[in-house]
Amino acid sequence: MNMIETNCGDHIRLIVEGRVDVMTSPQLQNRILGCFQKSSHLVLDFLNVEYISSAGLRALLIGQKTASSKKGSMKIVNVSESVMHVLELSGFKRILTIE
Repeated sequence: MNMIETNCGDHIRLIVEGRVDVMTSPQLQNRILGCFQKSSHLVLDFLNVEYISSAGLRALLIGQKTASSKKGSMKIVNVSESVMHVLELSGFKRILTIE
């Protein structure tokens, strides 16, 4: 998994590429938490994420809770059909902001 972080002024954009699974989700979680130390608003770009496991969902949940505690926001954009299917089945589509 690769991640590219860009400071966009009012928010940070984190482009995530590859698989978010049990091996890579700790990296994603740490990066999300690091972004929230720099900004209260985070946009996760999942255009090139082909798979997400339950461990990846946990990282997203921790990110969402961190955003709420900072009175900020976390938005996920460019979600593939296969990843959206996992988000829908898990109920995370109702919890997360997805565009």
